[in-house]
Amino acid sequence: MSQPIRPLKSMDRQLPSEEAADLLALTRELVERELAPRAAEEEAEGRFPREAMRLLGRSGLLGLPYPEEYGGGEQPYEVYLQVLEELAAGRLTVGMGVSVHTLACHALATFGSERQKQQWLPELLGGELLGAYCLSEPQSGSDAAALTTRAVREGGDGDDAHYSVTGTKAWITHGGVADFYSTMVRTGGPGPTGISVLLVPADTPGVAADAPERKMGLKGSPTAQVRFEAARVPAERLIGAEGQGFSIALSALDSGRLGIAACAVGVARAALDYAVEYARTRTQFGRPIAEFQGLSFMLADMATAVEAGRALYLSAARRRDAGLAFGKEAAMAKLFCTDAAMRVTTDAVQVLGGYGYTADHPVERYMREAKVLQILEGTNQIQRVVIGRKLTGG
Repeated sequence: MSQPIRPLKSMDRQLPSEEAADLLALTRELVERELAPRAAEEEAEGRFPREAMRLLGRSGLLGLPYPEEYGGGEQPYEVYLQVLEELAAGRLTVGMGVSVHTLACHALATFGSERQKQQWLPELLGGELLGAYCLSEPQSGSDAAALTTRAVREGGDGDDAHYSVTGTKAWITHGGVADFYSTMVRTGGPGPTGISVLLVPADTPGVAADAPERKMGLKGSPTAQVRFEAARVPAERLIGAEGQGFSIALSALDSGRLGIAACAVGVARAALDYAVEYARTRTQFGRPIAEFQGLSFMLADMATAVEAGRALYLSAARRRDAGLAFGKEAAMAKLFCTDAAMRVTTDAVQVLGGYGYTADHPVERYMREAKVLQILEGTNQIQRVVIGRKLTGG
């Protein structure tokens, strides 16, 4: 194909308020103007879009689900997730970056003291400080409660009170570019009850990130190990109580899984839009290939998966907004949406045939990016464990 294909615009959808419609319109404008045009080039070069993240912060899009009094947008999750979908459709590095930053802010925003929130949350939500979430370790991924990064309290109870943190965190999105790390550490004995949360500034002496991992996709988003070597963290940066960290981490992951689900739908939708437009313009045997039933059926299945995924993550989000339990529904949304994204992006490559396998078209990138969504924030096998236990009371 000699001419680039213009992907279809986002489908109109029902939104809960005029303000929500305005937010989505602003997001689409930023995506079309600032993110999508340079996504392929910057991903190929492995460039992290820090300025784009600051722009989102200044535009009020980096703290949407958090209270206005701390600089957030005080929007329901139903709206926030649709903004994530739009961002991920333009560039997954950005959509997932916002989701991870929101996850990193969760402990402080939800369990922090009033003084802690007043002191630190406005900068976090304003976009000037970027966050990362540090739970996984080289030997504790799915078995997160087995983490070994140790934080020892020293200095008594006075102004000199601090934790000395030693250990290694692995697979950290924004590792090396984040300004703060929401870090799960072991302050007590083995198991979940010995885990606490510290909000660690990235410039703390003794904190350093390794070189980014060499990944098959999502190359603009750095993923790295973060090492703590007797890092001195003030005791005032303990979020919640000692021993509360694992429950805080799990509550954050329930919400974070919805973010990943929305991002997955965004990537799938981008692949679908591109494949549909390609099928409309590519001719074989004297007519557009979209007219061949075998291919049109494939597009129909892709579109159905996108719509079903969005309906599932929105249903879970509405439960969250209503104050209902949503852990099972979040796991279902993450499972279904990321599996659907893998199928849809793979089929998009097939629709384009040989062209789909080249970097001249974005669908091969979408396919590579979709794969990681089945792995991070709990593999899809773990999601099935979560769902099964919720169903059986295990």
